[in-house]
Amino acid sequence: MSENKSYTVVEGGSITAPKGFTSGGLHCGLKKTERNDLAAILCEVPATAAAVYTTNVFQAAPLKVTRESLANGTLQAVIVNSGNANACTGDQGEADAYEMRAAAASALGVNEQDVAVASTGVIGELLKMDRVRSGIAGLPEKLDGGASGAEEFCQAILTTDLVKKECCVKVLVGGEEVTIAGAAKGSGMIHPNMATMLGFMTTDAVIEGEDLLRLLRTATNTTFNMITVDGDTSTNDMLVTMASGLAGNEKLTRLHPDWDAFAAAFTHVCQHLAKAIARDGEGATKLIEVQISGAVHDEAAAAIAKTVVGSSLVKSAIFGADANWGRIIAAVGRAGVPVSPEKVDISLGGIEVLRQSRPVAFDEEKALHYLQKTDTVLITVILSDGDGKATAWGCDLTYDYVRINAAYRT
Repeated sequence: MSENKSYTVVEGGSITAPKGFTSGGLHCGLKKTERNDLAAILCEVPATAAAVYTTNVFQAAPLKVTRESLANGTLQAVIVNSGNANACTGDQGEADAYEMRAAAASALGVNEQDVAVASTGVIGELLKMDRVRSGIAGLPEKLDGGASGAEEFCQAILTTDLVKKECCVKVLVGGEEVTIAGAAKGSGMIHPNMATMLGFMTTDAVIEGEDLLRLLRTATNTTFNMITVDGDTSTNDMLVTMASGLAGNEKLTRLHPDWDAFAAAFTHVCQHLAKAIARDGEGATKLIEVQISGAVHDEAAAAIAKTVVGSSLVKSAIFGADANWGRIIAAVGRAGVPVSPEKVDISLGGIEVLRQSRPVAFDEEKALHYLQKTDTVLITVILSDGDGKATAWGCDLTYDYVRINAAYRT
């Protein structure tokens, strides 16, 4: 375990580490490969729950069903499939999402209103419900509270992802140990706000529902909403969190003395998952981190950070190991927020390339070596206009991104 001043990162921890949770997955035939494509998380008690969703106007049927389930602020299970988004599928798609919820509730022995539904994959195709029904019937025997169930779950939610994404931390609340964990998928169609990502978080904390939702929204704004791969936002993006309350701590609210520690731990899980999604961007070879400081306010800094990390020209330059700071300053200038054009400093890693908006002589070979050899490229921009700051994450733009998306359906 690795230590932080307010929480402990659990190496190898998983979505089932918090008390009360099991998970699992299987292959039911929605994907053309033999990879898992159906999964579930089950809590042994109704859990305090909250969610945030894509801002895309065209929202997939599962989002409607999940919103309805969360109306009472609790969930006990999540059923999720990959290989088919069940988006833009009309009345039939909506009926299929409701059937998934009902079938999962029956198979898992929980209230139908306490089941969330999530889907990811190809848009505009109806689910093969015979396969979904069969898969759901087989899920209960696959659920496990250990590493095996978590692994099967993580594998089942992937689409073009190359690796699973998960994180787990522990934090003390009133002397009681509380665990927070998360798992996510996402590789393409990633862009603020909410970015084809699905995220699932579990905790055994006793927590007030309104405060859990507020914390989820706040953490999302500085993590998942600060990543981009390709500038596209999916119809299915969703981040769901469930709190079993089995840690036995005194109920957490924003007024609790350990609230800040819990919020920091919760945000760490979100940030780890968000960065893992950006690092695993389709075709990506590098994670790009853009740090903005000195903006007129935080919102301006966030706008600039997201513009820079989302620039196709910046992303292409990083892929080509070209220290072309002109791409960066051009992105800063088109972010749509106030910037003093004569006071911008830019560095690549520790290599200063621009000072007060004027070129700085730098070692091109050193810059080339940095861009070629590092797996995380740091772009630092100092604006000298105020105290605003923000960080965004993305990835380079490669030939493989085009190859993957040119043949996504085939």
